[in-house]
Amino acid sequence: MLGPAVVPEITDPTEAEQEIELAVLSAVVHGNGPNGLTVVQAALAALGRLDQEHAAVYFQVIWNGLREPMRRALEALVMERQIEGEATFPPFVQKLIDRGKLEGLREGLREGELKAKRGTLLRLLARAGIVLAECESARIQACTDITTLDRWIDNVLGAKDASEVLS
Repeated sequence: MLGPAVVPEITDPTEAEQEIELAVLSAVVHGNGPNGLTVVQAALAALGRLDQEHAAVYFQVIWNGLREPMRRALEALVMERQIEGEATFPPFVQKLIDRGKLEGLREGLREGELKAKRGTLLRLLARAGIVLAECESARIQACTDITTLDRWIDNVLGAKDASEVLS
């Protein structure tokens, strides 16, 4: 079985360039560890020697193996290098990171919309004098469907209790 004990931790870009596939594997296995960013940087430097198509595939393999804290660290490194005018990562790396940021932005906007609708619903319920049981409040907080929240907001008008609202 592949794991940190079997796969060497490649932190030297020169070594990574000599063994590109091993460097990619090292980044996947060790990328979330204490030397993760150094391992990933070495692998990315090696990917620059490949054609765009293969490099993009290998980068995606590395990216998929990274957990969120390391992804953010890599994004921050890319941004720092761009600001300082240093050599940037290959275009496919920037493109994939930008796509991840866009997906994160969309997710953040959706979460913001859900939070706002839950808040509106709770305020309307309070103004209507409708008291929620703990399970009803939890149901509202757990709802991740905007259409359902909109329906519940509409149901507040004329409702006598929470069961009429949450139907």
